[in-house]
Amino acid sequence: MKTLVTSILSFAFAAGLGSAVLAQEATPANGAAPAHHAEGETPHYPLKHPKEEEWSFAGPFGHYDKGQLQRGLKVYTEVCAACHSMKLVPFRTLDELGYSEAQVKAFAANYEVPDGPDASGEMFTRKAVPSDYFPSPFPNAEAAAASNNGAAPPDFSLIAKARAVERGFPQFVFDIFTQYQESGPDYIHALLTGYEEPPAGFHVPQGGHYNPYFNAAAVLAMPKPLSDGQVTYDDGSPATVDQYSRDVSAFLMWAAEPHLEARKRTGFMVMIFLAIFTVLIYLTKRSIYANKEH
Repeated sequence: MKTLVTSILSFAFAAGLGSAVLAQEATPANGAAPAHHAEGETPHYPLKHPKEEEWSFAGPFGHYDKGQLQRGLKVYTEVCAACHSMKLVPFRTLDELGYSEAQVKAFAANYEVPDGPDASGEMFTRKAVPSDYFPSPFPNAEAAAASNNGAAPPDFSLIAKARAVERGFPQFVFDIFTQYQESGPDYIHALLTGYEEPPAGFHVPQGGHYNPYFNAAAVLAMPKPLSDGQVTYDDGSPATVDQYSRDVSAFLMWAAEPHLEARKRTGFMVMIFLAIFTVLIYLTKRSIYANKEH
């Protein structure tokens, strides 16, 4: 039995290494479509896999950097909010970023939301209050698509959890022990910083933009959204595309999982409880069977 299990594990490990080698060989350094694909055959996307970045919220004891989240909110409101909504995120949750109640009310008042009907049966718009949610910049999905080359921009509420790139075998096995769950922010950061000129011979359709980190194709409708100096930070942080991308990626991770810190604290306490419980069970067993003949 041991020999059989060992053989299966060895075969699986060898298969994983073989797949990794083939994947590396299949993806050219310039981000072009893999050479071994026949004409007309769909290549595997993304052409380039995101790099594993360092995040304050990574690992079992990770936590959000409120300064970074505030910068990310600024990038979202000044750049991303022109196209992307966050319809599942209420303004009131911004107090978790370190803002006071008055600041949250003032921030919400910058937006207008639909309401009604009034006494006459008519719909109207009003200034948002903390209990409202981030509104969409478009009245409907059709209007959003018409304004963006036929592709409606996705909602950003859960984008950091929904657009994670699968790491495959054997990496996902190691992720169980390292508790790696930052694939979404890694992907967003890579996408925002990954715009580049297409390789020679690669045709980019009109209105498209080449990005080898895009997980659905090599071309996407969204043009490069960020540029150096576009957003001015109040705390003096670097006004670079890399910094913008890191900050907004962290903010979107918070939007998708605002209770991450509490979940990690609870998980740690559960593990401590299980460890103590295991020791008590073992000592109880030793006590009960100490005078028993075996």
